[in-house]
Amino acid sequence: METALWIAQIVLAAAFAGAGTVKLSKPRTELAGMGMGFVEDFSDPSVKAIGAVELAGAVGLVLPPAVGVAPVLAPVAALGLVVTMAAAGVVHVRRGEAGELPKNLVLGAVALFIVWGRFGTYAF
Repeated sequence: METALWIAQIVLAAAFAGAGTVKLSKPRTELAGMGMGFVEDFSDPSVKAIGAVELAGAVGLVLPPAVGVAPVLAPVAALGLVVTMAAAGVVHVRRGEAGELPKNLVLGAVALFIVWGRFGTYAF
């Protein structure tokens, strides 16, 4: 189970690091052209904040347990990403983008698996 949790943490961290970096590095207009239509409903600082949250979550999933300093931050970061995906799901439903929900559900489920595993029996 430890191996499965680490794989989930690394894969989820890679996904959120990529998404967060893109949101932080590209202007809103370019993000909208990349299929991220939700940015039309948010200001530039809000989109950058979402990217920063995603990037911080990615770092929090891997770095603390990897260096052995405050490894409890990994499931806390995963819980934050569960909340982020729930909020993203609400935004997509409100915008009529139900096709985006499977991504939110899968990413949220993987994050929830990490929360369950790291706060439970398989804690660091």
